[in-house]
Amino acid sequence: MPDQPPDRHPHLVLANTSTAQAFTAPSSGGGSSAVPVLDRAQHGNALKAQLLALRPLAQQVVAVQQAQGLESGLGLQVQFVGQPDAALAFESLGYELGKDAQKKIEVLSVRVDGGTTSANVFVPDGKLAHFEKYVEDYLAERKNVKGHALDHHALLNTISAIRRAEVRALWTDDPALLPLDTAESIWWEVWLPVRGDRQAVLADFRKLAALAQCHVSEHHISFPERTIVLMFGSEQQFSTSVMTLNCVAELRRAKETAHFFDGMTPPEQQEWVGEALARLTVATDDDATPRVCLLDSGVNRGHPLLSPFIASADLYTVNPTWGVDDTANHGTGLAGLVALGDLSAALAADGPLAVAHRLESVKLTPEQGANPGDARHHGYLFADAVSQPETTAPHRPRVFTSAVTSDDDRDRGRPSAWSATVDRLASDYDGNGEFPRLFVLCAGNTEDAQSWNTYPASLGSRGIRDPGQAWNALTVGACTDKVTITEPDAQGLVPVAPRGGLSPYTRTSNGWHSAWPLKPDVVFEGGNAGKDARGAIGVTSLHLLTMHNLPLERLFTTTNATSAASALGARMAAQLMAAYPRLRPETIRALIVHSAEWTTAMKAGYLPAHGHASKADHVNLIRHCGWGRAQSGACALERRQLPDAGRRGHGAPFPEGHRQRRRQPRHEPARPTLAEGATAGPAARHPGRAVRHPVVLHRAQPIGPRHVVEIPLPLTSAAF
Repeated sequence: MPDQPPDRHPHLVLANTSTAQAFTAPSSGGGSSAVPVLDRAQHGNALKAQLLALRPLAQQVVAVQQAQGLESGLGLQVQFVGQPDAALAFESLGYELGKDAQKKIEVLSVRVDGGTTSANVFVPDGKLAHFEKYVEDYLAERKNVKGHALDHHALLNTISAIRRAEVRALWTDDPALLPLDTAESIWWEVWLPVRGDRQAVLADFRKLAALAQCHVSEHHISFPERTIVLMFGSEQQFSTSVMTLNCVAELRRAKETAHFFDGMTPPEQQEWVGEALARLTVATDDDATPRVCLLDSGVNRGHPLLSPFIASADLYTVNPTWGVDDTANHGTGLAGLVALGDLSAALAADGPLAVAHRLESVKLTPEQGANPGDARHHGYLFADAVSQPETTAPHRPRVFTSAVTSDDDRDRGRPSAWSATVDRLASDYDGNGEFPRLFVLCAGNTEDAQSWNTYPASLGSRGIRDPGQAWNALTVGACTDKVTITEPDAQGLVPVAPRGGLSPYTRTSNGWHSAWPLKPDVVFEGGNAGKDARGAIGVTSLHLLTMHNLPLERLFTTTNATSAASALGARMAAQLMAAYPRLRPETIRALIVHSAEWTTAMKAGYLPAHGHASKADHVNLIRHCGWGRAQSGACALERRQLPDAGRRGHGAPFPEGHRQRRRQPRHEPARPTLAEGATAGPAARHPGRAVRHPVVLHRAQPIGPRHVVEIPLPLTSAAF
């Protein structure tokens, strides 16, 4: 998808421009509120005839439903079609007194095609008379004793037709996604009503789908008013049950998962790659373009989707005998995520793919994971890896990312030689902070199925791995929104993690001493696992799609865990660098953290359900989830107000030499923040002018495994 959608606009940072104004409620928008004026007799009789024509059909449908033993409500789905360019008063269609949820008229879904609004309404057995009475009152021009109209003209004059709802009437997704060939089988996303008995509705739908020979997923997602399941079949198959279709609110096309693309034959994958390349535009290969430098197992740039992003001269290695290519099938996959994100979304889209950053690679390890040896050896190789692209191209803006970690979590937050090296490089300690760097590190992966099976309890015992405890790096954990299992042979599995929860593959800083940093900083998508009574297992459709390291054999593969999440974090950093080239690395990091939000599932898992959450509760939440799920994309921050935005004129700058932390709600720890006006890079500094420090990044600078010294930064604009 394009990195900078055309309907987004960059931040504007203004000073002393705010004025107070009284609040004015915005217009509700929508279509015209004017009720069409129609010939009452002609229109009323037409609606009456349409309702009468539905009577025998409703009786037939109810008889079939009773014979099939449906339990969630007997009745007919009716479509009310609005007048062109008139707002259908669809809320009035469901206005009915009564307490029995299974016998109430219910508006199931509303869609707009051009200027015409249509509503799908479930009309229980015997309730067609409700609308027939409306029409009778309309034809009789009914009034109350005071002469006020009770003829429902505001509703009926906006209706052009009343008819039985067909399958296509229930489609609320993009019309182009519904196959023209009704015999083509696809995965459908089916939204079911609740009607006071969620399980009864779900059971009824399974009966209907089985009669139509459609396959329904074993798992489902529950919302207060809807249940969502997946169904595989064709419109032609599903239409055979339209007579008994009493329990579907709306239909959409299920989003393609990694399994869809990963399961293709190589020629099929090549077709999709060719289509994506035709839509792809990559930033020019010059020193003004931001780079993401991957410190991993190398990258195979021979992949047709990767070669536009990385030049052969931008491939390095810390050991010439290893070469620069990826033999571990790890670095190439992460490069794919950095370039285009989860390929499932990029391939399924049909718009332009405009990317404003490029890639570099340093082969830091010949295989996935850390090199053999102690942390001092890791730190030395890490520093060597950082120096190589900087020596060759010192003026490029870049973000470094690494998913290479130690193979244990024994440090438990304490500085190591490796994490100290990262901190030293990030703060540019040796250069007095003149050229700081941004490092995006993974928190480390949980790879054993037993831990997935004991989720979420296992998250508290799997600690972040070295060097993820580095104070000055952006440490990324993993969350997941992937709960849709599409493999036919995995329908007995259910997702391990709920939508919006932490990924079972992530690690946390739970149990670390309070002296050590709150990690991870943020979380990104890292995939999910599936489980049944026998245990947990990785599932392709719950992973992220990316590029295979052997493109002559296969073009796509899947990846997951915090390795994938950190790649997405680095991608977001590069997008921000491209959108705001004058921001310093610290400010980019602050923007990413500031974009993060805790999901409902995160808060439900780590904050008390009742009462006021204490500071300790929030610390526990942060040690598991960081500051929440970062909103991916260069424009994500535009949906949120920056701290102090538009209010620079209302406060004095902080004195130079003093740290300042943003005031927080009573029990919530202070979040790293971006200061208003913190936009200028080295080319636009104003020496001596005191401004607020953008983010508390340099709280401690580890020098060795057991020594920590404080490195304060001057609070001048040079800090930006």
